[in-house]
This record gives sequence, C-alpha cells and structure tokens, in this order.
Amino acid sequence: MTLSKQKRLDRAGMWITTLCAIHCLLLPLILPLLALAGLAFIGEDLLENSILGLSVAVGLWSLIGGARKHGEWRLLVPLLAGALIYSQRDILGHLGEPFIILLGASLIIYAHWSNLRRSRKVNAVVPVAVPETN
Repeated sequence: MTLSKQKRLDRAGMWITTLCAIHCLLLPLILPLLALAGLAFIGEDLLENSILGLSVAVGLWSLIGGARKHGEWRLLVPLLAGALIYSQRDILGHLGEPFIILLGASLIIYAHWSNLRRSRKVNAVVPVAVPETN
C-alpha cells in the first residue's frame, strides 16, 4: 500500500470516528428536533452501529496495510479495544455514555494516528546503496 493511500485511509478513519463521536454526543440534544423534521432515523442504533462498523472496517484495512510495512501489529489492539468500548456506549446509562464514547473514539483515533506516524517513518528511511570494494 502506498503512503498516500495509507494517509487517506488513516485520515478517513480518524474523520469517520470523530464524526461518529460527535453524532453520538450531540444526538440527545438534537433528537427532538430531528423527529419534528422527519429525520428521527438518524438516532437509530442501526445507523450508529453502521457508522461504527465502517470506522472499524476502514481501521482494519488501514492498520493491517500499515503493519505490513512497519511491523507494528500491536496497533490493532487500541483499534479493536476502542471499537469494543464504543459499542458498549449504553452500559453506564445516559450519564456515562459521553465518557464511554470519548474513550472508545480516542483509542481508535490514536491507533490511526500512530499507524500514520509509523508509516511515514518507514517511508522516510531510504536504503543507501553501498558500492562494492574489490
């Protein structure tokens, strides 16, 4: 995978996760207005889980591609842990939900950011050809 494709995937993953977190955090405030406008489906669990699934799919694609270059397979841990935590956003009720969302999203974004940084380092190291001496 080229570095430019890697950058696009990691940046897309960070944006998707950030938008998902913003959506989940603001939803309780705007849901009544959405219902009045006929857009209540935006608050459905199916949509939220679909966005999270897209975030994880992009993350896996990006991090596996990056790990093949830089060898840091452990970056899959914060991605998957963040996704698991995020998926359990309702476990602490409405008061705990923002904290769960922020923790899960932060782990996913950290995984993308670290992957992008490590991929850049690997790309920056260019092997130097040493001339043979006879």
